[in-house]
Amino acid sequence: MQRLGFKEWLAAGRAIARGDLLRDSSPGQACAKFEERLCAMLGARHALTVNSGTTALVTALAALEVGPGDEVLVPAYTWMSSAAAPVHVGAVPVLVDIDETLTIDPEDIERKITPHTRAIIPVHMNNRPCNMDAIMAIARKHNLLVIEDACQAIGVKYGDRYCGTIGDAGTLSFNQHKNMTAGEGGAVLFNSDRAYARAFNFHDIGMSFRNRKFADAEPEFLGFNYRASEITGAMLNVQLSRLPRRLAGMRRRRDILRAALRDGGHPVAPSHDDDAALGLVVTFDTEDEATAFATRRGVARIHDNTKHVYTNWAPIMNKRTFHPRMNPWEWAQSRIEYTPDMCRRTLDLMRRSCRIGLGESYPVPLVRASARQFRQG
Repeated sequence: MQRLGFKEWLAAGRAIARGDLLRDSSPGQACAKFEERLCAMLGARHALTVNSGTTALVTALAALEVGPGDEVLVPAYTWMSSAAAPVHVGAVPVLVDIDETLTIDPEDIERKITPHTRAIIPVHMNNRPCNMDAIMAIARKHNLLVIEDACQAIGVKYGDRYCGTIGDAGTLSFNQHKNMTAGEGGAVLFNSDRAYARAFNFHDIGMSFRNRKFADAEPEFLGFNYRASEITGAMLNVQLSRLPRRLAGMRRRRDILRAALRDGGHPVAPSHDDDAALGLVVTFDTEDEATAFATRRGVARIHDNTKHVYTNWAPIMNKRTFHPRMNPWEWAQSRIEYTPDMCRRTLDLMRRSCRIGLGESYPVPLVRASARQFRQG
């Protein structure tokens, strides 16, 4: 959980005092200011603030015209929203194994592509970037869209670009457990003017004429209400200012603990960008070794965080939607089967891996104490 303080309280209070909390009718324009600053920091052409990371994913898919009959490739290790979002636009998720970096495996992406595949959602889990060079090459080869789920990697780079700005769209989450937070909230990043216009229309019930950018345009299609309020925008402006220092603190913790783990002979999992990755994972040869380490050092095996394991996504595994006639799995070309053992490599890696926390809740003295323990084995 990231820290909130007096500045967030003051910013939210000022937004309330202005008396109009609906974006684009508010004189403060906190959401618009945040989007402009976010684009400047990350190097994106457009950003759109929404009310969650989940709705950011749905909005991105809708903006890029992913829909009924389409298959979307999603890693088997992620938060369920990554797999649920395609269902909400009428597509179906196809689960893909992870590799030793605990991000989506490009080789398994190739194996899972069918004539119905339309998009890939690479998820930068635990602040660890995916192999975007390989993924973008595959996407170009097969004419696929790439929607980056950077909800757990705000401010993390892959090479010289920020996660979320490499594919056709990127999504961010501002849930309280993310790198920056307003309690809830999300954002979608685009470099395409057309996709951004569709996203704005979609997130505003098809009534994007409310926004000055599209004042002369007739709404193109019906959408949903995924708007963020000016309170969210106000808090996010403060959090964005905190982000560089927060990420620097995470890098400091990572460097201390990674060196200690290696000194203690612990097998630190590889990353696609060791300098940029802010998630620290240890992967052992056996499940018993991982369990013993987790018990001895007070950390958790990744597999124990059950909500991120595909086998526990009951609505996906059982193909349930809120109404049977809106169930995309019932369509002939979308009859995909899910089984508990369909991504065995993912389950094996998760059972043998432990995640080491790097957030603000771990002060540096505690991190150094943990480092001393890790060096002991």
